[in-house]
Amino acid sequence: MKIYSMTATFGKLEHETLTLEPGLNIIEAPNEWGKSTWCAFLVNMLYGIDTRARSTGAALADKERYAPWSGAPMTGRIDLNWNGRDITIERRTKGRLIFSDFQAYETETGLEIPELNGANCGQMLLGVERSVFVRSGFLKLTDLPVTQDDALRRRLNNLVTTGDESGAGDKLAETLKDLKNKCRYNKSGLLPQAENERDLLRAQLDDLYDLQKKAEATKVQQQELEAQIAALENHSAALKYAASLENATRTEAALAAQEQAQKLLTEKETACAGLPTKAETEKTAARAQQLQDQWLDLQTEAASLPQKPTEPATLPHYAGIADVVAAAEEDFAKRNTLETKKKKQNGVIAILLILAALVLGGTLIARFGFSVTNPLLLIGGPVASILVLVASLITLRTKKIRAEQDALYQRHPGLAPDKWVNDAKAYAAAQAAYQDALGKWQAENASYESRRIALDAQIAEISGGKGLKEALLSCRQTLAAWEELEDARREAQTAETILQALRSSAQPAAKPTKPDELTCSAEETDQKLADARFTQRQLHLQLGQHLGQAETLGQESLLKARLDTLNRRIARLEDTYYALEMAQDSLRDATTTLQRRFAPRIAKRAQELFGKLTGGRYQRLTLTEDLSVNASAENEDTMRSAQWRSDGTVDQLYLALRLSVAEELTPEAPLVLDDALVRFDDKRLAVTLDILRETAENKQVILFTCQGREKKM
Repeated sequence: MKIYSMTATFGKLEHETLTLEPGLNIIEAPNEWGKSTWCAFLVNMLYGIDTRARSTGAALADKERYAPWSGAPMTGRIDLNWNGRDITIERRTKGRLIFSDFQAYETETGLEIPELNGANCGQMLLGVERSVFVRSGFLKLTDLPVTQDDALRRRLNNLVTTGDESGAGDKLAETLKDLKNKCRYNKSGLLPQAENERDLLRAQLDDLYDLQKKAEATKVQQQELEAQIAALENHSAALKYAASLENATRTEAALAAQEQAQKLLTEKETACAGLPTKAETEKTAARAQQLQDQWLDLQTEAASLPQKPTEPATLPHYAGIADVVAAAEEDFAKRNTLETKKKKQNGVIAILLILAALVLGGTLIARFGFSVTNPLLLIGGPVASILVLVASLITLRTKKIRAEQDALYQRHPGLAPDKWVNDAKAYAAAQAAYQDALGKWQAENASYESRRIALDAQIAEISGGKGLKEALLSCRQTLAAWEELEDARREAQTAETILQALRSSAQPAAKPTKPDELTCSAEETDQKLADARFTQRQLHLQLGQHLGQAETLGQESLLKARLDTLNRRIARLEDTYYALEMAQDSLRDATTTLQRRFAPRIAKRAQELFGKLTGGRYQRLTLTEDLSVNASAENEDTMRSAQWRSDGTVDQLYLALRLSVAEELTPEAPLVLDDALVRFDDKRLAVTLDILRETAENKQVILFTCQGREKKM
């Protein structure tokens, strides 16, 4: 069998794939990379995972140890070549059954391989059981020594002694064991059955004698019990006579109590005659309580009502104006218009004054130095005067505009013109917010007031104008009167019941005819009498049972005859059992002899490999029946066990044994080594790799290592 690749969701492996070659594969990886996890994955994919295994304090079960770290279901796939066919095996987790869903199919066509299933996969592919593969072809540093195993011992023994694995010797041993178990197996088998039957016959004879004794004793007990029952019956009659006298006295007292209770009942009925019914009173009380709760809720609500909003102060310059924003906007526009007019008139005045100055200046020049005939001498003075006059008139109009502007400024005292509109808007917004808050406050108070008036009306209606406290007090008093009436009725009924019970239980009783010497109470007497009668019935049944059982057991002569027959049969079975034991011992001795014969064959190959591994230092090696190894070096005269060797030499010793066992038992199975060469020195490691390379010519070898030496070599 050759493995192409393995894909696993297993432990720390999450959908990871390991690809392998047909020959020697050296996989170098650090600790905690997952080498041991891949090894465990291979074994569990081939043989399935043991879901019945439980974790202990020393080790975790595989189903828990290799549960995927991601929490995903455990799954796996292996692509391999088996008998020249490329096939794929898959295992999946189905529900809580880990690796329970198994598939095996041809890799290319997908056709199912019916001869492979989840139970026989490893056995079919490798040719050996799980325990044999783990102990022979699966090498770890921690468990290199080959431990004994029934399946491993059987296969080694059959291979060496008979050349096949039919297990004829084991079948003969099983046959002898089955025959011996038919005679005796713990407490089952023909011999224990005959012994049990013999013991039963002996017990029957003993029971027969015992039943006869018990029957005589039971008759004596019956006579004593009859006398006891007679005394108890006489005492019971005496107690009944005394009870009849006492009952008459109690009946008279009960009659007086009944008359007194009836009188009290009449008084309470008279007191309740003019009152409202209990149902009406309870309804009125419930309504009054409900109204009181509503009144308390209303008082709480009144305390939480908001205060009346405070009206903002009215500014004098906005008094009497309906739309203050429009008025402010109009004043601002008017002020801008007046400002424009004022600027224009100031410009005209300046121009007129300049012209007047020019005219007047020309006139003066003409007069004092230029020409007496200049026209300016005639018109210059009047024209200048007219210009000055016009400028004066325009100045008067400018003063009027300024006065109008001052009036506007007085309407908005302390504010610049560009703030008139914003101030008006703020004032208008404050007034609007106040009106909105005032409306809400008025609406809430109106709602509260209407509900208060309605509640006062309901209270007045139910209390008749007296108030809720008085109404509730009146209801409680009325209900108390009805409760007293019901108590009186119950007491009268109880008194009547007691009287009737006493009258009905009053039975005349005659005086006992015999003297009464017993002192127990009536209850004790009845109990003792019942117990005695019960015991009497039981004794009668026991006597019948004793006689019936004695009759069932049969006659003593017949029982003794059957006992003799059984004793002879037991003797014959014991002879057969001892003969089978002798046969088992002989077969066991023969098997031991055969076991001693297979050791040299395995030991010879192991010695050859061990000699190569140690460079010829160790040339002698023996293998005991339990697969433990002894060896001696070239300068040693005696064989020594592995305890005398260094750790590295021990690893090489057991590696040689493992390889020789694997060659015999698993020639087609891959050879897997997990950090098995860690303690080898460089020289012996190189030889080991040569041996593994030779082994890889016939089978696939997978070497996991945490070191780089193997690849370098």
